[in-house]
Amino acid sequence: MKGLRRRPLRLCALILTIAALVLIVVFVPKKSEYLWGFDYVRSSYNWAAQPKAHPVASPIPLPSAAPLSLPKVQYAFPEVASPDREAVLAQRRDKIKGAFVKSWDNYKQYAWKWDEIQPVTGLGKDTLGGWRATLVDSLDTLWIMDLREDFYEAVAATVTIDFASTSVASCNFFEVTIRHLGGLLAAYDLSKERALLEKAIELGEMLYMAFDTPTQMPPFLLNLADAKRGYLTAGTFDPSAAVTSFGVEFTRLSQITGDNRYYDAQARLAILLDDWQNKTSIPGLWPVHLNMRTLRLDADNFYSIGAMGDSLYEYFPKVHAMLGGVEPVYEKLYRQSMDAVVKHLMFRPMTRDQQDILFCGTNYATTGDTVRSPTSAMEHLTCFAGGMFALGSKLFDIPEHLAYAEKLTKGCVWAYNSTRTGIAPEKFTLVPCATLQRCEWSESRWFEEGNATLPYGFKSVQDPRYLLRPEAIESVFFMYRITGDESYQEMAWEMYEAIVKVAEAEFGFSTIDDVTVQSVTLADAQESFWLSETLKYFYLIFASPDLISLDEYILNTEAHPLLRPTRSQ
Repeated sequence: MKGLRRRPLRLCALILTIAALVLIVVFVPKKSEYLWGFDYVRSSYNWAAQPKAHPVASPIPLPSAAPLSLPKVQYAFPEVASPDREAVLAQRRDKIKGAFVKSWDNYKQYAWKWDEIQPVTGLGKDTLGGWRATLVDSLDTLWIMDLREDFYEAVAATVTIDFASTSVASCNFFEVTIRHLGGLLAAYDLSKERALLEKAIELGEMLYMAFDTPTQMPPFLLNLADAKRGYLTAGTFDPSAAVTSFGVEFTRLSQITGDNRYYDAQARLAILLDDWQNKTSIPGLWPVHLNMRTLRLDADNFYSIGAMGDSLYEYFPKVHAMLGGVEPVYEKLYRQSMDAVVKHLMFRPMTRDQQDILFCGTNYATTGDTVRSPTSAMEHLTCFAGGMFALGSKLFDIPEHLAYAEKLTKGCVWAYNSTRTGIAPEKFTLVPCATLQRCEWSESRWFEEGNATLPYGFKSVQDPRYLLRPEAIESVFFMYRITGDESYQEMAWEMYEAIVKVAEAEFGFSTIDDVTVQSVTLADAQESFWLSETLKYFYLIFASPDLISLDEYILNTEAHPLLRPTRSQ
């Protein structure tokens, strides 16, 4: 009987001991060091010391040539606006800054240790591993909007993040690169706070593990346990943008630290993309999904510069500028891919007033087939294309690309203006013209192919949501900064007022379930890019053009401004 009584006691003692250990691990604060003016907490796993199963024998070094004198990107703005105009711009900046402050203050009060705040309920949630995505993503916006006290409070919290402690088994290599690494590097470039660079190096070491695969190409999801064991493999059907959009961030990290490994990863990717470019079923383009495990072009025959493919193309002119124009492969990749985009993805919609606008759809082709006409399926994500064509037109001196940029940008503005809310839906299909030239409006054709409950020219709406996305205002911003045309500021203001009118919630601004109806429903989600991208672009379009000049900075695909090299550096 005594033995039977002792067992429960021993079991209880064991349970209490385990519980105590858990409490210690979870609640006892990690040891911090006072470094560079902050209480700095190093990540609990040292990825720099992790042996590599597939090390790169001879990393390709950063180019040693001095940066070229690249063409000027920004319009030659007058030094000051007229007093009346500046008063209007200042009022608009204040309102946009107020929306940011509302979003930030509520995140800080109710979701400080989470990735995001749910703006309707005020609850926090983790969507990217629990590394406080909104905190890191917002750092440079705080600096740009001159919210210095909030910035330094945010830096103090950022440098305590443990990138070895996460709520997920695998981190999203793409999202963590563009949001966290890009956010840290941009905040460092703006403030020169050394603690931010140190945290970026910690994160860079972890992200570099994604290349420890047999092909030395990254997977879409970085499984941290597999990385520690040397078991990582690249995927056979990974989104092309997700495994190719790290060049801006990795190149900048190499430039700042002198560590060539990061640039090497981008340089080897460029060699692969260059080799593949004219071997695909639509030469010039790459399919939306890639097989990085075998490096064979057998994963997909679907083509788009929208979801899952977008920033693959966006980064060609941006990496070109980040390298000071000394690597000619990026101009070649850009020119040939944009020629194919114009030929095989671009379309003109049929509109009642025959507006001179364009969109980019999708296409499908197998090797040996005749490439068909593009579909007229459009995504909000594709609205970034106007900004890409505008930047490329200047960096590579291609005037006709600026004309395409104008038509693509105004196409997305038209889509905004077409709905009852004044906001474009996430995914929609339009009635296309037969060519890129203007075509007559046909009411009967629209009734036959379209839907009378939708705006004129719309065939269908596959996803009516608005996710607080930045792509449309991104292109409007680029067009304003590159052309100096103030009409883009007016387009931007109409877009901003439409968004805040329907998206404002008690604790921030929310995703909208359906932009095609008058009475909207808030979906209780506010991704970090609302603060990092959308509000930043709205603010900058009304700010002095010298603030984050496109001749001094490259904005990564999360709108984080990274310093461009100059001949004087």
